[in-house]
Amino acid sequence: MTAPDPVSDDQPTPRVPRNWRAVIAPFAQAQAGRSVVQLATTVGLLVVALVALYWARKVSYLLTLVLSVPTAGLLTRTFIIMHDCGHGSYFTSRRANDIVGVFTGFLTFMPYAKWRREHALHHASSGDLDRRGTGDIYTLTMHEYFGRGWLGRLGYRLTRTPAFLLTIGPVYFFVHQRFPSLRRGAARDELTSVLLTNISLVGLIAILVLLLGTKTLLTTYLPAYYLSVFAGIWLFFAQHQFEDAYWAEHEAWDYADAAIRGSSYLKLPRIMQWFTGNIGLHHVHHLSPKVPNYRLEAAHLSHPMFQLAPVLRVPDAVKVLRLALFDEEQRKLVSFGEARRRWRARQQ
Repeated sequence: MTAPDPVSDDQPTPRVPRNWRAVIAPFAQAQAGRSVVQLATTVGLLVVALVALYWARKVSYLLTLVLSVPTAGLLTRTFIIMHDCGHGSYFTSRRANDIVGVFTGFLTFMPYAKWRREHALHHASSGDLDRRGTGDIYTLTMHEYFGRGWLGRLGYRLTRTPAFLLTIGPVYFFVHQRFPSLRRGAARDELTSVLLTNISLVGLIAILVLLLGTKTLLTTYLPAYYLSVFAGIWLFFAQHQFEDAYWAEHEAWDYADAAIRGSSYLKLPRIMQWFTGNIGLHHVHHLSPKVPNYRLEAAHLSHPMFQLAPVLRVPDAVKVLRLALFDEEQRKLVSFGEARRRWRARQQ
């Protein structure tokens, strides 16, 4: 992982310039033609991929599993389109965003209104130590963790292991989306979104079971869908849970710094960048969610302030999965092992 050059204690940390809104404003505008083409090609290729999965079983199940990878990528790309619609960045028309958002939400089994609200809360509080857990991967500080009893520490430790995050995590995420939020302020459209998505999901499964059989459905579509959610959780983790990620108490929290320093620039191979809808340029997205996915790279290249974002590559994004606790004194995320060593040293 690379990051901006460190500064000495007597030098102020470089800050995002105050005119950042003016810098990014030219890119925070949807281009209807590009959106329509991206939507058509993505959904069209997804349909082709799903049909290919079914026919590949007649050749070799190994071929089916191999084709599950690009199919998962197309599901991820479809999800990113829904994601942009939720931010109102895919079309200039709110109605168009909502229509496409609901449609792509059905394709990815995501209740659009529920996800849109929870994700907006994430953007509004990312990196804020006093507002953790709002649409995020919940993170404890070292003091909070070691202040818990053994059972509380065990439960947290289990949920932060890479094995749990990448196996049980996708299952939890899927189940979580099946229920409306119990938070205050949840709108009626969120409940409607959850109910309609669940009904469509049950109906689709019933139709596919009747047409294809339970075994065919489980052995073709399920692996691809699981891989797409797996990839989504991994991406989300790497975008916010890296060693030098920005965290601050609410009174000191700054939106722009949280966006640029608290969101990584995950440099992916070009094919992975395409499948993930440029979401690796997460620092740009967090600074202005109104920038559509196909303009994120151009925005990143437009101004030196985006070079302040920590840079991760694929190996780095794998290594960060071991990070689990925030060290308030060093202002860094650390692994359980490192946290234990630091905690013991401070108690002596």
